[in-house]
Amino acid sequence: MGANDFLDVNDVATDSHLQFMNWTVDDNGAWDYAADTRGYTVGGLLEYDDRRWSARYGLFAMPTVANGIDLDWAFSRSHGQNWEYELRRSIIHGRKGTTKILAFANTAHMGNYRLAVQRYLAGLTPRPDILSVERFGTVKYGFSWNNEQDITGNLRIGTRFGWNDDHEESYAYTEVAQSVVIAADYAGTRWHRPADKAGTAFVSNAIKKDHQNYLKMGGQGFLLGDGALHYGRENIVESYYTAHAWRGLFFALDIQHIDDPGYNRDRGPVWVGAVRGHIDF
Repeated sequence: MGANDFLDVNDVATDSHLQFMNWTVDDNGAWDYAADTRGYTVGGLLEYDDRRWSARYGLFAMPTVANGIDLDWAFSRSHGQNWEYELRRSIIHGRKGTTKILAFANTAHMGNYRLAVQRYLAGLTPRPDILSVERFGTVKYGFSWNNEQDITGNLRIGTRFGWNDDHEESYAYTEVAQSVVIAADYAGTRWHRPADKAGTAFVSNAIKKDHQNYLKMGGQGFLLGDGALHYGRENIVESYYTAHAWRGLFFALDIQHIDDPGYNRDRGPVWVGAVRGHIDF
């Protein structure tokens, strides 16, 4: 199962098949949700639904190594816990509106960025090495706020804010400590194509000081690390148009503009274009 199929869902910005493609728009980048390399895990979810609100608790297996393909089946020593509260209440009368608050705590064989830097400065490693300070019992935690709101019959807005402590290594999803997202989509009803969608999003991502120092001194994560870091927030603008061609067949054009990719002012800006096809059976 994918934990993000049940938690942190946002109708405006969740489905990479038909909507946005950037990872930190589709899901909250600061939510280091339990998953293997392909995004799947094993575990369970308990959910209670009332008329206007829902509550969920999920317990999932963590990978044995950061972003690894193998899962650790010993839940007593390694697991991801997730709590989510959903309130279905709109700020605009007669329109759909939903707010979700998520908290997570991951326990796994993780390292600590500050300890890795300290070992390097003490001459114990040739460069900061997060693997050298990994141990069982390490906990990484964070929070997420998620809202979607219908403005008109065709226009919707989705927002997210995410935060994690970022002392411990990014382990399962991506290397983000703080993420702010605002996204919108518009259905093509006015031009007689109600299944078409146009969308645009802005996301700003950051990492904390211990993580920054680790990368500045030559440390490597499972995604980042090129031997130097001139730090800056990573800011991304993405837009797409998805066209319904026939029955379950969709095509899309997508463009992203990324400032300071990988939080490095010495890199970019980068333009990423895509053409996408999708079939629903």
